[in-house]
Amino acid sequence: MEKLKMHSPDLTQSNIARIRGLFPDCVTEGPSEDGGVRLVVDFDKLKQTLSESLVEGPQERYQLNWPGKREALLRANAPIAKTLRPCREESVDFDTTKNLFIEGDNLEALKLLQETYLGKVKMIYIDPPYNTGKDFIYKDSFASEQTAHEIESGERTAEGVRLVANPEGNGRFHSNWLTMIAPRLRLAKNMLTSDGAIFVSCDEGEHPRLRLVMDEVFGQSNFIADMVWAAGRKNDSRLVSVSHEYIVCYARDAEYLREKQITWRQRKKGLEDIYAKHDRLKRQHGDDYKAMTEGMKEWFRSLPDSHPSKAHKHYAHVDVRGIYFPDNISWPGGGGPKYEVLHPVTRKPVKIPSRGWMTSDPKRMQEWITDDRVHFGEDENAVPCIKSYLKDKEQQTPYSVFYQDGRAASKRLRALMGGDLFDFPKDELVLQELVEMLTQGDDIIVDFFAGSSTTAHSVMLQNATDGSNRRFIMVQLDEPTAADTPAFQAGFKTIPQVSRERIRRAGQNVLAGTCHDSWDKDTGFRVLKIDTSNMADVYYTPDAVTQEGLFAAVDNIKPGRSAFDLLFQVMLDWGVDLALPIEKKTIQGKDVYFVDGNALAACFDYAGSIDDAFAKELATYKPLRAVFRDAGFRDSTVKINIEQIFKLLSPATEVKCL
Repeated sequence: MEKLKMHSPDLTQSNIARIRGLFPDCVTEGPSEDGGVRLVVDFDKLKQTLSESLVEGPQERYQLNWPGKREALLRANAPIAKTLRPCREESVDFDTTKNLFIEGDNLEALKLLQETYLGKVKMIYIDPPYNTGKDFIYKDSFASEQTAHEIESGERTAEGVRLVANPEGNGRFHSNWLTMIAPRLRLAKNMLTSDGAIFVSCDEGEHPRLRLVMDEVFGQSNFIADMVWAAGRKNDSRLVSVSHEYIVCYARDAEYLREKQITWRQRKKGLEDIYAKHDRLKRQHGDDYKAMTEGMKEWFRSLPDSHPSKAHKHYAHVDVRGIYFPDNISWPGGGGPKYEVLHPVTRKPVKIPSRGWMTSDPKRMQEWITDDRVHFGEDENAVPCIKSYLKDKEQQTPYSVFYQDGRAASKRLRALMGGDLFDFPKDELVLQELVEMLTQGDDIIVDFFAGSSTTAHSVMLQNATDGSNRRFIMVQLDEPTAADTPAFQAGFKTIPQVSRERIRRAGQNVLAGTCHDSWDKDTGFRVLKIDTSNMADVYYTPDAVTQEGLFAAVDNIKPGRSAFDLLFQVMLDWGVDLALPIEKKTIQGKDVYFVDGNALAACFDYAGSIDDAFAKELATYKPLRAVFRDAGFRDSTVKINIEQIFKLLSPATEVKCL
């Protein structure tokens, strides 16, 4: 019976497999470090195959390079033997939610999520450290030794991830930041759907290098826009007050978006106030549309220029269908048809637009007039217009430059959390607009620099607005809060604690407001924490077991690990969605975990009592996957028989063991 590998995928081997698909003669087998066999590239043959397109040695080329780049690439591809352990007590609605909150280093989280969410994430938003010279950046290390002093001082997390300052005086100031961000972007790209996109916030400090590294990872042809967020003037001592930051956007495959004619749209701001004013005028004037139109015009004039509704002041006319704008009725570009159209009151021919009518069919024009879709002047001397209704024009193409006061988000978060627990939090309303324009339905949104979980808040807000059931995956390093911060003094010992509490409170606030009937009202999240593998070392290196260690190696699972811990590592290994519902049943006295009905059945009994009868009953459930502990089989004969039993009774089931 085949064993699960129980570690993250080796992306180098995956890349070699892709090369083999294109050039099978350039890939062969070679020895691996553990004495087994692995795929290797015959570079001599590959060079021969691509001889006319090679750049070798010091030959000039356009490229991005920095000290540590090779290390960053190796870091992105290297597998890790870690897992995600569920934490029910810190979760909200653990059994029913489809959202995830992952605590731990985001590089490790991205590696662990590769199998499960490969090509399944619609949108990624991240707000990485800006590298201002004071920021802490992730310094990844695979060393196993940690010092109690580093953990106590906050220089290193309990998981061993080093948090180090990156002062501008450091000779590798930019290189360190690139070495941190590059492997994470490579792994993130793998998770995006073909029509997905990533948004990265940054300031002017690392913006040039961010564009270069994203060009390299995502491809220059997939660059969409530098969105400029003007957040208000700063009173600083610079020659120029820099009052904006960037949200850099790249598509996973811009060509795919063009082929499928996929467009991004946002709902115009200020529409609710316009509709509310229309409703008040309707109650006041009834069917007197002329009076309603005058009322709308007067209201628009009274609005300050900063009011979002002011941008739509041309939508000031009202008829039985609602609010409209008298739009251009002429042929685009000129040279259109010219024929007689009579004014409905004077019955005289109206003035024809210089570019001709927008329709070449006079009958169609008459149908529009009969249906009251043409706006006429007082007499025939004015050129008529086509009525463009606001309800049909609520969406617009997003602008690359926008203004949103940066202080507003801080005020709202302060009110929500009861204090200034985060410096410079992102604006959930801005992120909500990104979520709106790109995602819908049950799309997945990921933020692996979660911070205060603004992204999760924005997802819930948009779900409540349009009735979709988007899901979020937040990832946050288990970074301690400093003792002199309001967060620590409020009782939050780590950033993830603050982050989760923000989601809880934001979810309650969203539910207390107006919610779309179609939304499933999921404001919960499953907490999963990155930890060492549930499997003992012997699982990965069985040949290294000595005679003295043979007894200890009988059980290949670490002490203290629960069946639930094992289940989630199995789900990771098999690529099963970590948010699927889980049900525990008892079959012949043994606990069996069923994931999403029959997607996976897992029995981790280790008393050596799994026999043919149990296997036959479990096979009647027709699971797509079934897994057992090696120590659970009554004997080796039963282990062999079980495979045959499933082949006979449930041939579609894939059977493996730990």
